[in-house]
Amino acid sequence: MSMENNRSTTGEKDPGLWALAKKRAGFKRGLAFYIVINAFLWLIWLLTNDRPVDDGIPWPIWPTAGWGLGILIEYVSIFKYPKENAVEKEYEKLKQRFNK
Repeated sequence: MSMENNRSTTGEKDPGLWALAKKRAGFKRGLAFYIVINAFLWLIWLLTNDRPVDDGIPWPIWPTAGWGLGILIEYVSIFKYPKENAVEKEYEKLKQRFNK
């Protein structure tokens, strides 16, 4: 596909849906990055943890949990309750309320 053909199809796309699609694609890339990096951190911990008895919480739990919370919040804001839907619903509610 040539660049000119790609530009003409981009102009025909719904801007709101295009923005949401970009957010979702970015989220999926970020999730893959999260999985790879955290697997690497846990592997480091596993390979360097030479104590016979673990004396507490493994250190990779902190970046995994903190970053995981951020991933969860991003998932909810993009897939479950996108801002565009909330604004649209509020607009429709106000429109019905004031058009009576």
